[in-house]
Amino acid sequence: MLYASLLDGKRGLQNLIESVKEKDPDKVSVGLASSLDIVAELELLQAPGLSFLLPEQYLEYPRLTGRGIVEFTIEKSDGATFFPSAGGEPKDSATIQLLPFQVIEGAYDGVTLKCTNQAVLSDNELDKYGYSVPLEVMPSGQFEPLYKTTLSVQDGELPVLPLSVYGAVAMAHSVDSDEYSSPSQFFFYLYDKRNAGLGGLSFDEGQFSVFGYTTVGREILPQIESGDIIRSAKLLQGQERLIVPNKK
Repeated sequence: MLYASLLDGKRGLQNLIESVKEKDPDKVSVGLASSLDIVAELELLQAPGLSFLLPEQYLEYPRLTGRGIVEFTIEKSDGATFFPSAGGEPKDSATIQLLPFQVIEGAYDGVTLKCTNQAVLSDNELDKYGYSVPLEVMPSGQFEPLYKTTLSVQDGELPVLPLSVYGAVAMAHSVDSDEYSSPSQFFFYLYDKRNAGLGGLSFDEGQFSVFGYTTVGREILPQIESGDIIRSAKLLQGQERLIVPNKK
């Protein structure tokens, strides 16, 4: 029932596609939020396993086989403070929670952040791991993701996990090819529908592997500045679903 609702229901992707065709940014924003709610419910039902089989050639990569929650603790590089919402007291560090998200313990500890108008990126060493992972995008209406293939939203192709949501988390492209993602660099997307095209969708929709959303601490994202530091990144839930293959 949930899957049918996602595809054909009033809260689902067909309604979202119609909003895109109408070029109505407000309807697109509401449609995205509704569709993501259904996706979150589906993720709860599918845990602890994935709803598809991973191709054998990609089994060598670390992966999260279900739902996970990660908490980032971020500190200002200049000793300034973060201002939480609802009139809370300023603090010298702030926490952000993401789901679904995978992180190997310690992988992002001490990593600095850099900011653009549209994103907050982890400034990790791109060649640290010595390999790239294939771009992975799950199109709506399909049962398996596409690899090393982008989508064309102009032709009505939409991903199940959209980029056009404030606080979406995606893997950065490899420096060598847009068909691959960097295993060590991700970004928070600061989506602004006022600067979006394609009926309110981002121009980059369907071009990156989106794998998480900011659920706690969204108000912190615009306060982050280049040079701020990820003090720690911890997997709060889903440790039993994190698979880290042994490298030979």
